[in-house]
Amino acid sequence: MNDTPGWASPGSPSSGEQGAGVPRPAPPSDGPAGAGWSTEQPPAGHWSAPGGPGGPVPPPAGPPPAWGGRPGPGGWGAPPAAKPGVIPLRPLGVGEILDGAFATLRAHWRTVLAITVAVSVLAQIGETLVQRYLVPVPPALGPDPTPAEALENSVESLRSTLIGLGPSSLIVLMATLFTSAPVTVIISRSVLGRSVTLAEAWREARPRLPQLLALTLLLPLLTAVLLGVGVLPGLLLGSRAGLLLSAAGGLAGGVAALWLMIRLSLSTPALMLERQGVTAALKRSAKLVQGAWWRVFGVLSLTGLLTFLASMIIAIPFTAIAYAVDGNGLSGLAGGTAPEFGWSFLVITGIGAVITSALTYPISAGVTALLYVDQRIRREALDLELARAAGLSGYGSPAGEAPGN
Repeated sequence: MNDTPGWASPGSPSSGEQGAGVPRPAPPSDGPAGAGWSTEQPPAGHWSAPGGPGGPVPPPAGPPPAWGGRPGPGGWGAPPAAKPGVIPLRPLGVGEILDGAFATLRAHWRTVLAITVAVSVLAQIGETLVQRYLVPVPPALGPDPTPAEALENSVESLRSTLIGLGPSSLIVLMATLFTSAPVTVIISRSVLGRSVTLAEAWREARPRLPQLLALTLLLPLLTAVLLGVGVLPGLLLGSRAGLLLSAAGGLAGGVAALWLMIRLSLSTPALMLERQGVTAALKRSAKLVQGAWWRVFGVLSLTGLLTFLASMIIAIPFTAIAYAVDGNGLSGLAGGTAPEFGWSFLVITGIGAVITSALTYPISAGVTALLYVDQRIRREALDLELARAAGLSGYGSPAGEAPGN
């Protein structure tokens, strides 16, 4: 009896409940190449491939597959995994996930950059207007401020930051929404070695935008609730002990929020590629990440670190140029007062932010989508399903049988 679950669509029993071995779906029918790997929730014993549901699939007889990404007995004689697209069809290493995201950006750079540059420009225009017109400028300090004046200036600076944080966060969330949806579609095509145009990516992503919007707003809301639950009891006490309790509660809430966000980190590709609803996508992500939390956390943390370093490398020169061009901001910074940035500073730094976002958005979305694919390969033998969708004959055939027979 094989305890490893095979390909089973969300909502259908795993292969362990259906029978021994890994289910062998039939090759997908001819039709338009879809981006998702599940368009409906099939009944038990059925499977779903790109383009629509198939029929009941009996479990195979014979030894485990030895072709492609799941070599069976044979050790050194097993052939390498097939690679129809940007990743080999087998469980992926961290480097292969990152390389797959960069390879997708290189292979479809026109489509990807058309999306990310447009979204980044609109987001940066909104961010610039927020910084210019909504965020109040803290009062300037005198040459020899009193402690009370310094404290008041610090409070006003914090208030200005918080006022700008809400609109800025909303802009970032919307930019992430309109970037991750089509980029996930592009990734799903790239895995199969298929091309996709901007119109095709948008046409397939557009029906999922309302659900993705709800998911995008729900995740930070859950984070805020966990942090609030941790901090609120101490704030209600209002004493020094209450402050310590708030600090401890905030730390505990932050740890719980981090654990939950990693557990739900694959909900976006689950929603996009499996045509899931919001609740089903959250449950699907939790199931895929279960038992692999530290691995998913490590990959996402490494991706975040790399994108942060790339952002700094791009942003620092633009910020230096902006300070040199905008004399008011530079003089304020040198004088120890709150710098007053003009339009030239905001425009120059905005250009750097657009370049940064256009490059980092697709990398982050691509890594998340490929992590989802990797977890399904590891848990559900999705590589066999993808091989058939890519038209690889004989992939997953029993050991000893030549591919194509």
